[in-house]
Amino acid sequence: MSPSGRPRPLSLMFLLGMGMASERINCPSRCSCQYLEVNCTGQQLQEFPAAIPLDTRQLILAANNVSYLPAVELSFLADLVYLDCRKNLLGDDLDFTFIGVAKLVYLDLSFNNLTQVTFSTFSHLLSLVVLKISDNPNLLAIEKDAFANNTWLRHLDVSRTGLTFLDTSTVRDLPNLRFLGLSDNLWHCNCSFLDFITWMTESNVHFPDADNITCYTPEGLRALKMPAVEAQLHFNCLTQLHKQDYIFLCLIGFCIFFAGTVAAWLAGVCAVIYKVHTSKGEEGEEEEEDT
Repeated sequence: MSPSGRPRPLSLMFLLGMGMASERINCPSRCSCQYLEVNCTGQQLQEFPAAIPLDTRQLILAANNVSYLPAVELSFLADLVYLDCRKNLLGDDLDFTFIGVAKLVYLDLSFNNLTQVTFSTFSHLLSLVVLKISDNPNLLAIEKDAFANNTWLRHLDVSRTGLTFLDTSTVRDLPNLRFLGLSDNLWHCNCSFLDFITWMTESNVHFPDADNITCYTPEGLRALKMPAVEAQLHFNCLTQLHKQDYIFLCLIGFCIFFAGTVAAWLAGVCAVIYKVHTSKGEEGEEEEEDT
């Protein structure tokens, strides 16, 4: 019945029924579907779900056992803007995985087994604003230019990973970055990391959980907060000489000494030759005068 009390036309009721049936058919097994959204949270999925509607904008795969994201199947979801893959088994190589979802704005890969991030991992996500790769304990390296194409990136979280170093240019060259999670990592606070710590104190980026952004090595700086350790690193790195510096200075001194010795020897030889040549010239003049 229509709101006016009149019977609905059979054709309209048939179309509505077909639409609802079509929506149920297109929803992946063990997932729930709403308008432009597919939610497969906690369904113990072993693989990327099949038959996802092509117009899906939001896909949630959280808390499953998915170990691989197929680039081809993802590329069919060209309108996808939100992808939540936290708490899965994703790891190893994700290069070129997201090549077909260029509209993606939000990506959560936290609580997985990622090992590295290269330029090819996220380089095609030109619209990415939020990227969460925290809680990946095997994540040991992020390439210097890993986010070079992600200029819209505003929120980046790399907390609780295996990172010990992060090149300053990796985050400094992100013009829209406002939120950077760095807590509970095994940061190695040596002279190479001084530039990054200085950038932290001078940037306008917000660092949540700042009390847990501390040095892990060397032993003398362990558990010290990042900003507080800057002054000590400045002193250690810019005023004190290390063993290799002394070796370098010794080599420079030896080279200068050797060059000076050779120069003095050459000057002495030249002086002797000149003296001998002058003496022979004077003797020749005296013989001519005697004759």
